[in-house]
Amino acid sequence: MEIGGYLQLDELKGREFYPDLIKVNLARTAMLWLMESRNIKKLLLPKFLCDSMYLACERGGYDYELYDLDENLDPVLDREMEKDEWLLIVNYYGQLTDEHIQALKDKYDRVMLDYTQSFFRKPLPGIDTIYSCRKFLGLSDGAYISTDCTLTGGKDADVSIGRMDHVLGRYEAAAGEFYGKMLSVADSFHEADIRTMSALTANLLKAIDYDRIIEARHANYMELSGLLPSDNPFTKTVPEAPFAYPWYCENGPALRKRLAKRSIFVPTNWSYLIGRYPSGTHEHDWSADILPLPVDQRYTPADMKYMAEIILEEKKNCRRKDSRNSGTNR
Repeated sequence: MEIGGYLQLDELKGREFYPDLIKVNLARTAMLWLMESRNIKKLLLPKFLCDSMYLACERGGYDYELYDLDENLDPVLDREMEKDEWLLIVNYYGQLTDEHIQALKDKYDRVMLDYTQSFFRKPLPGIDTIYSCRKFLGLSDGAYISTDCTLTGGKDADVSIGRMDHVLGRYEAAAGEFYGKMLSVADSFHEADIRTMSALTANLLKAIDYDRIIEARHANYMELSGLLPSDNPFTKTVPEAPFAYPWYCENGPALRKRLAKRSIFVPTNWSYLIGRYPSGTHEHDWSADILPLPVDQRYTPADMKYMAEIILEEKKNCRRKDSRNSGTNR
């Protein structure tokens, strides 16, 4: 025990959003912990998914199989599930309602929910559910599990000390100055073991104004949906505290590059799918042409209006360039 010396971060006294859920270090390790605890031999995963989940299964020695999605984001399975198989269902952009999820649970029974894109959707009883903190909050890691399963023990606590530079740095500097560090941290997660949430992350979760975040994300989403209407499978319902506004645009990769030059950074979820699957498949087209526009708590509806104006301007520029190229080819 140390006494004296310089002061550390104070113990914060607020309340986290999910105080009764199980605290884990990452969503991918949360998935593995559930598989280990339930003795799951094989997991059925959607093709439209971050490759970190496939890699986690491989690293953990678990078998997995990929399935397609239909336009309603429902699994397309051509066989019955085996007794030791479970189905991972992703709530993309918070589009699956409680009723939809319950129907999938009734149909397939052994389901695990990925709520990494719907942090503020409360879990349904009797359905294993995984949450990611860093997708919605200014944190470097952290995840939750909702389950009625008794999880296997012996998991050490994670440590977040070396992962906070890019989070703290962006608070006082431009994103580009710490982008490399963010990528380095994300890359390190591929080797992460199952651990409980770090004390630092658990402490910071008690200092967040969740009501303000919910209100801000909803207001920003509604502003963008009015300025940039988009009818696609990811905009059928307005979710609670949206993850992003999933706007569809043909030739999405070209528009992303133009927006980046205007300091509007729109990620690609998930870029490896563009090379893996051909144009015309859901996996290719959703990854390439769905632009998850930021609506998070850093911004206001006025910021959304500014962003939408630039997006529409650059979209026109893309069309002009395509038109000139087409004329040259003729």
